[in-house]
Amino acid sequence: MNMRRIAAATLALLLAGPLSGCAKEPVGKPPLEGARIGGHFSLTDQDGRRVTDRDFAGRYRIVYFGYTFCPDVCPTDVQNIAAALKLLERDHRALAARIVPIFITVDPARDTPGVLKRFVSAFHPRLVGLTGTQDEIARVSKDYGIYAARGAGTADGYLMDHSRQIYLFDPDGKPLALLPEGPPAAIAQEIIRWAR
Repeated sequence: MNMRRIAAATLALLLAGPLSGCAKEPVGKPPLEGARIGGHFSLTDQDGRRVTDRDFAGRYRIVYFGYTFCPDVCPTDVQNIAAALKLLERDHRALAARIVPIFITVDPARDTPGVLKRFVSAFHPRLVGLTGTQDEIARVSKDYGIYAARGAGTADGYLMDHSRQIYLFDPDGKPLALLPEGPPAAIAQEIIRWAR
């Protein structure tokens, strides 16, 4: 009977995969290394200032595309990003200080700087909101591999159909990885994994 229990316990451990606390598997190359995602841009932030990608040089960037009138997905994702950054600020302060979270609207017609300011300030004090002309947003969306189009109308206006990616870029603006949509601890762990 003891042998059966030992065999069952051994099998359960094998099926469970590597144990936490065991030797870390090598990090290897970032999954998006060499991908043609990202690039130069010039947009307007939530304070009405023109900013370019160069304004974020030297810092890791979490980049998310969405819109402030989104009824569910965008606020949830941005909340998870903000909560992940707060975890890093608590446990890995030096790394957190080198990260800038960026929200780029796919709905520039409604997402003016003032609207973005109210939105981003509700999530994290360092969250940057960016908007621009329709052409500027179309260009940056294309460069970052984001699909966005005006969707169905509702009693309150219209919805936007768009891709749902959370990118991590290195201090030179090169793509490192796609971050999970949540929970915050998983996002923070993935940032720690690739931000060296």
